[in-house]
Amino acid sequence: MNFTTIIGLEVHVQLNTRTKIFCGCVNKFNPDQPNTQTCPVCLGLPGSLPVINREAIHLGQMTGLALNCTITPFTKWDRKQYFYPDLPKGYQTSQFDLPLCQNGYIETFSHEGEARRVRILRAHLEEDAGKNMHDESGRGRDSQVDLNRAGTPLLEIVSQPDIRSAQEAKAILEELHLLLTYLGVSDCNMQEGSLRCDANVNLHIDTDGCSKVATPIVEVKNLNSFRSIEAAIEYEVKRQLEEFQKTGRKIGDPGVEKETRGWDMERGYTFAQRGKEEAADYRYFPCPDLVPVTTSPERIEEIRRSLPEFPAQRRARYRQEFGLSLYDASVIVNQGAGLARYFETVANLCGDAKQAANWVTQDVQRDLNDRKLTIGEFPISAELLGQLLKRIVVGDLTVKGAREVYAQLLADSDEGQTLLVDWIDAIIEEKSLKVVNDTGLLDAAITSALEDSQKAIDDYKAGKQQALGAVVGKVMKLVKGADAKVVREMLIRKIDG
Repeated sequence: MNFTTIIGLEVHVQLNTRTKIFCGCVNKFNPDQPNTQTCPVCLGLPGSLPVINREAIHLGQMTGLALNCTITPFTKWDRKQYFYPDLPKGYQTSQFDLPLCQNGYIETFSHEGEARRVRILRAHLEEDAGKNMHDESGRGRDSQVDLNRAGTPLLEIVSQPDIRSAQEAKAILEELHLLLTYLGVSDCNMQEGSLRCDANVNLHIDTDGCSKVATPIVEVKNLNSFRSIEAAIEYEVKRQLEEFQKTGRKIGDPGVEKETRGWDMERGYTFAQRGKEEAADYRYFPCPDLVPVTTSPERIEEIRRSLPEFPAQRRARYRQEFGLSLYDASVIVNQGAGLARYFETVANLCGDAKQAANWVTQDVQRDLNDRKLTIGEFPISAELLGQLLKRIVVGDLTVKGAREVYAQLLADSDEGQTLLVDWIDAIIEEKSLKVVNDTGLLDAAITSALEDSQKAIDDYKAGKQQALGAVVGKVMKLVKGADAKVVREMLIRKIDG
């Protein structure tokens, strides 16, 4: 059965403000001390009045511009009515018909380098709800609520249903996560709930080759990892297809409504939660306690000028300016702005971007992972690594020799030493690693090595290229710091000549 998967994302981003969106309570993840970061405003007590957080507006507009959205010059606040234990007011202060940002897009690239654009319908501000906690041990049926999170500023980013696969949904969410961290508007910690995603999924099924029917839309709620969003969508596509084959139910049939489902990662399936409310069910109306927000064109341009370089822009610049492949540029940029800045410093100092990319993505990244460090905590600074790689570029050091110096620098840092650029040359001299360019010395060593290597010579002449490896090794032992590539070339000339 031929079908097209239709996916739209709703991404909820907790913004990095010092206080909550409508009160002065601290905005901080604090699960160990529940209900300690609350006040009459976020508890919804009678007579309390909200006051808008200016920084939340600023961070939301920054994000909107980064998503190529139009910033709404006049926006207001609306009350969205629903009744859950984690929403003490009985309504959520949100935005309905005049969102902060609208009509944008985000792009990502496939592994083949093909650009994929997904339209952004809107990005609006709202307050977060609290957190319900249920006893799932089987010993009881107790439920508790922590309202520390109530009133946290949320930016909800809603995409158009332009996504066509679970893998593409994951890639878009990863790109959005990366963009938000580059902007610094959120820490995007998915384990703590700073970034949560709902996926709206249904299928357009080709029934007879000339007409299509649509399965009922399902909203899969609160996906909090990249793995979860991919797995949940893949499961839901399979489930909806099987359901249609059994029942034939489609959008428009009597009694068919949009459904909300949860995702059980451990068991790998979605489960029904409730029928999905529509806008009319929320009974939106303008909030009488908050004034509208107006933004001038001059203010919008001021924010635009303050924006940092975006991940997509940086990838493109690395390909053009440094000549990197899309793969290398993506590996560096996708690790975050800190590693990207580190790479640029190394590349500019050593003069060989490909060499810098290899070391940063392999050696440096490996040691960061092994030592559980951020790039800001890494003992070998970008300036130090750049100077080390420069020795390779100018021919004073082999890659193998540079790795010996690099390892020694790490060992010295483990002993509490402060690493200085002068130490590079000191280590090179101490270990006799400087490349020997004295052809007379190399020629003598090659002659000596060939005297007791007749079998290797015969094997090489018989077509076994690898036979010269042992002879190269003998020369390297005789001349510390010899370049293996140069030695091999001289050996071949001597044998063939």
